[in-house]
Amino acid sequence: MERKARVNRKTGETNINATLGIDGSGIYEINTGIGFFDHMLAGFAKHGLFDLVLKAQGDLDVDSHHTVEDVGIVIGTAIREALGDKKGIKRYGSCLLPMDEALMMCAVDLSGRPYFVYDVNTSVDKLGEMDVETAKEFFYAISYSAGMNLHIRMISGDNNHHILEAMFKAFAKALDMATQIDERIQGVLSTKGTI
Repeated sequence: MERKARVNRKTGETNINATLGIDGSGIYEINTGIGFFDHMLAGFAKHGLFDLVLKAQGDLDVDSHHTVEDVGIVIGTAIREALGDKKGIKRYGSCLLPMDEALMMCAVDLSGRPYFVYDVNTSVDKLGEMDVETAKEFFYAISYSAGMNLHIRMISGDNNHHILEAMFKAFAKALDMATQIDERIQGVLSTKGTI
């Protein structure tokens, strides 16, 4: 069964169309109008081996906030829909990812219960046209839209580009691990019988 979802979201602030394939090979086609954000999403797709086609139009004349946050909502929704009943998935995933001096930790539980913990320090307001603080909003939106417990923690880092890029890649690797099928798992990985 192909684990893939197509999500469209249109509001007074954004218009986003996305297709996400969980069992992909890292092929991507991304255009959000925010170059640095596109770079981060490309890293997410490539390193998570997710196939991602995403086009977003947003009120960038205001700032990048609505576009980045709403893309998070769309990707989180696509993750939830693509995973369906979650039968056989490993459910948990984690990654400790280095990028030069930056070291990021990400842990994921696809529990169906959203919870988000973010412990990251940055020292600039913008990277390209992306407001750095919107990275937190992006991952918060994914956590709540996908129904996942998501922890992101910075262990070390000075270069803001490296910090954000390591964060997106660590999330990709942790999510890839959590979405993998383990044939030993009968039904879902929960004593409750549902996640």
